[in-house]
Amino acid sequence: MVTRRFFLKASGLAMVSFGAAPRVLERVAHAAEPMRRRKAIVVVFQRGACDGLNTVVPYGEPAYHALRPTIAVPAPRGGAPDAALDLDGFFGLHPALRPLLPLWREGSLGAVQAVGSPDATRSHFDAQDFMESGTPGRKSTEDGWMNRCLQANPAPEATPFRGVALTPTLPRSLAGRAPAVALANLRDFGIRPSAGPVVARTFEDMYAGAVRDVLHGTGEEAFEAIDVLRRTDPARYTPAGGAEYPRGRYGDSLRQIAQLIKADVGLELAFTEIGGWDHHAAEGGVQGQLAQRLHELGTALAAFHQDLGDRMGDVVVVTMTEFGRTARENGNRGTDHGHASVSLVMGGDVRGGRVHGRWPGLGSHQLYEGRDLALTTDFRDLLAELLAKHLEARNLEATFPGHDVRASRFPGVTRG
Repeated sequence: MVTRRFFLKASGLAMVSFGAAPRVLERVAHAAEPMRRRKAIVVVFQRGACDGLNTVVPYGEPAYHALRPTIAVPAPRGGAPDAALDLDGFFGLHPALRPLLPLWREGSLGAVQAVGSPDATRSHFDAQDFMESGTPGRKSTEDGWMNRCLQANPAPEATPFRGVALTPTLPRSLAGRAPAVALANLRDFGIRPSAGPVVARTFEDMYAGAVRDVLHGTGEEAFEAIDVLRRTDPARYTPAGGAEYPRGRYGDSLRQIAQLIKADVGLELAFTEIGGWDHHAAEGGVQGQLAQRLHELGTALAAFHQDLGDRMGDVVVVTMTEFGRTARENGNRGTDHGHASVSLVMGGDVRGGRVHGRWPGLGSHQLYEGRDLALTTDFRDLLAELLAKHLEARNLEATFPGHDVRASRFPGVTRG
């Protein structure tokens, strides 16, 4: 017997939040005209706390090499493959991020150093929750910052795909009253045509009931979403420009986000994630666990940029991680939970080719609590700048409650 739970799993729908009003979504399934191109922000969450000091390497900082005698990335040496890739005479990219170097040089990739949450927790769970809710230190927040942005900036042509996560479940960032969709895979979202019309109608009735009972939306709206995705023909999508995404969930998720952007389904905020950044032992320098994760991260970002081509003018990608790592390596040739880290920012509006943010230094008197890279850019200021200047979002106070956005010091990563 086919149950609603089985159908929800088989259809590929991890979670859909359609809000309280049943008719809030614009009908787009049979629209005669394609939707206008929209600008979008793509958030890549690095779960596990990425070591920002070995990602965008401060090789010009004398204390850096002293603090990391076995895992420091060597200073650039004439383009040597076993050294940092020079960016500005002080900072360098980890060599595993070499696919991103051309984007840096052409000005479509930048970085923000010493960015993160002002909350000092070193708990992965709490730090991720605070960053995704957009309210550091406050555990009572019910919705996420991305969802509040959608609520505060209603769109006249809203679709079920205004906020999308290519993740198995709806992330904390997109939880809330505004419509948002989480998909494990576009190809599996919907009713398979081979099931036949009778089975399909039965599933549609079951699906509609499940959406009403469990997701508090309407079956009609859910099927509008399915029809929109059918028009994109996910199974036949071929990345443009010869782009090759790395195998795995992360690379596949970026490929599908690119597909949704090019299909003009109304996407404005997208979310994906890549885990495996918690390297307490054997982190490595030029080679090792961190290098492997950075290679996957960078290869997928470069493929995404190549795939979108001139559409990258409409898109900004930003990486986030819950906190950084200790400035000093530990006894296991790894790093422990720290404070500030680094964010990469890529896209058409980005003032690339530079490291943004105030560098606090790694001297013993400059480290946070004597052990961590100090915070100089609040992650909310970075996100607020992207929302305001790229998406032209308003009412940022509603998106980041409790944070005085008017007094914020934007890091200046966008041209807007």
